[in-house]
Amino acid sequence: MNVILPIGEQGRLRPVTKRPPRPLPLDSVIEGDCIAAMAGLPDKSVDMIFADPPYNLQLGGDLFRPEGGRVDAVDDAWDKFDSLAVYDDFTRDWLAEARRILKDDGTIWVIGSYHNIFRVGALLQDADFWILNDVVWRKVNPMPNFRGTRFTNAHETLIWCAKDEKARYTFNYRTMKALNDDLQMRSDWLLPICSGAEREKGEDGHKAHPTQKPEALLYRVLLACTKPGDVVLDPFFGTGTTGAVARRLGRRWIGIEREADYVGVARRRIEATLPLDESAMTIMADKRAAPRVAFGVLVESGLVPPGTALTDARRRWTATVRVDGSLECEGHSGSIHKVGAALQGAPSCNGWTFWHLDQGDVLTDIDALRQKHLATL
Repeated sequence: MNVILPIGEQGRLRPVTKRPPRPLPLDSVIEGDCIAAMAGLPDKSVDMIFADPPYNLQLGGDLFRPEGGRVDAVDDAWDKFDSLAVYDDFTRDWLAEARRILKDDGTIWVIGSYHNIFRVGALLQDADFWILNDVVWRKVNPMPNFRGTRFTNAHETLIWCAKDEKARYTFNYRTMKALNDDLQMRSDWLLPICSGAEREKGEDGHKAHPTQKPEALLYRVLLACTKPGDVVLDPFFGTGTTGAVARRLGRRWIGIEREADYVGVARRRIEATLPLDESAMTIMADKRAAPRVAFGVLVESGLVPPGTALTDARRRWTATVRVDGSLECEGHSGSIHKVGAALQGAPSCNGWTFWHLDQGDVLTDIDALRQKHLATL
């Protein structure tokens, strides 16, 4: 597409080619600085960001086990900052890019320890993100406190945010409930740390990354707030846990990592990861995402004809269905919800589960009829 723009004092014109935005580098690792790499991505182009930024541990000397063995702690150059102010500036810069490339209805997760998560949380709010939850990952098998001078640090904190208070973000509530034996998923998650065969090893046989996260953690995060085909970005990719789990679950992914050794491990790992069969990726449908059905639709479709008598589960009241889908009962008239609330003296009522068809020995709640209608759509 050519755009004609004026140049110079004489108003001469020259054609300027408007370049289309660069395509997203889907399912690939960008090797380089996270801020510079995100700056090259289009506005509002990713559905979810999972960020595991440097902890800035500020370690003071080596740490040894009681028997004399050295603890393999996080002492890499990428985790060192000259001061808290420098760390805060770094955090502001990558959060600004993250906000720019995140879709309006996307979400961001940031994980950290007590060393950094409170600073990051404040800066998330300063950047106008809207905090939805803080989730505590309780480690089944945490590293003990060898010196015996503090409590064993047995958890990390994840902060989950939308871009603003009114964002229509994805939350697969029923999926999380099914994953938790049909109980509401709580904000404290008991999961083991990454160990054993899951721990990626370098060429020297030692662990490739000191803070590799367990796949179970990313599995839960991605299943909670993304859909198949969504684009997930991890700006601190490490050995590629986010990419491996995204591939398994049928999500697209982009990783950014500046350490060449980690990039190599991540690419090999993800290449060896097999996606789940499509039939296994079907999740519980969220009722909020289902088409809305008014009670009047059941009336006009003949599932609940005008004149039908409805009763509550204890057969205390009997209401008559009118031609417009409203109910009449003991001097009260209105919607299935309004009449149910008025009869009980309650501030509200879910009429779909309150009212039933009385079929002699069997009571059928009208929500079953609604589901029958939805199945025909």
